[in-house]
Amino acid sequence: MSDQWRNQDGPSPADELFQAVEELKRKAQRFKGFKGGWGAFSLVGVLALALWFYVGLYIVGPGEQGVELMFGRVSELTEPGLRWRWWPIQRYAVVDVRQIRNAEIGFRTRGVVGRGIRGQADPRPEEALMLTGDENIVQLQLFVQYVVSDPVKFLFGASDPEGILHSSAEVALRSAVGSNTIDHTMTDGRLETQEQAQLALQELLDAYQTGLQVTEARLLAVDPPAEVQDAFHDVVRALEDRDRLIKEAEGYQEDVVPKARGEAAQVLQQAEAYKAQRVIRAQGDADRFLQVLGEYKKAKKVTRDRLYLESVERIMPDVEKIILDAGNNNGVVPLLPLKELGGMTAAGGAVQAASGNSGN
Repeated sequence: MSDQWRNQDGPSPADELFQAVEELKRKAQRFKGFKGGWGAFSLVGVLALALWFYVGLYIVGPGEQGVELMFGRVSELTEPGLRWRWWPIQRYAVVDVRQIRNAEIGFRTRGVVGRGIRGQADPRPEEALMLTGDENIVQLQLFVQYVVSDPVKFLFGASDPEGILHSSAEVALRSAVGSNTIDHTMTDGRLETQEQAQLALQELLDAYQTGLQVTEARLLAVDPPAEVQDAFHDVVRALEDRDRLIKEAEGYQEDVVPKARGEAAQVLQQAEAYKAQRVIRAQGDADRFLQVLGEYKKAKKVTRDRLYLESVERIMPDVEKIILDAGNNNGVVPLLPLKELGGMTAAGGAVQAASGNSGN
């Protein structure tokens, strides 16, 4: 990763250092306060040492991590702050480990993407068109976010880790889509396909030692080819309607079944109460009968007469009574229907009263 190293075009730091030392020598030789040239050499040495120390300084910013190399081998990982290295035997690189990087599979965003601004997505059919497990063609767009988890592997594990991530994301997505049907991928299995692609992508990145960690892999679009897109959308809408009707039926079930259970419980409670009432009444009747039976055994005639009289006393008030003379031997029943005569007398009086009022 040559672009990671802090090397600039133009003269190298060593050339600049030698030029600065020669300039200091020339200036020191003109200075009259030094004798024999030793003072000039001392000043030049101090300045050269200061310049050498200054060249070895570098800064690691917040969210970054520095990597120092000693003779081509990694010697130390440095944290944010002002750092120093042994120049020129040590080199360094600074990697941003907190920056969230993006990769786009099946499309490319054109334009500025920022707050409230969305770029225009240009489709890439060569990446987006994939074959499903049931031999159908589907068009997908995958958006991947990742960070640098290991700066050493990111710099030296692979020659182009971000290019490897892009290729591996396409491979992982094709593998996940190829193991599912098109209906499953477009409807219920969308999240499952997304998770399978993310896991497979991370395994490939680890195998290639890229030092990258996938934080999110999200499917933005899962559509059939444009030629049959309307038909597939009709199928998807039908499946959505089916799910909606099922949920409505389940909601109706959740509303009706508790009410029916409550009514059933109420009927059972009423039956239990009626049962308890009838049992208690039957037990009371049985106890009363046993008590009467005991009294009957003690005095049968008295008890029988008392029961007869109590029964007659209970029945007679509601019965129309006709009293006959038992001493009549003429063969004609001397019956005088007082109740009917009383009704007729009342009706005749009402008629006479009405006639009198009309004559007046």
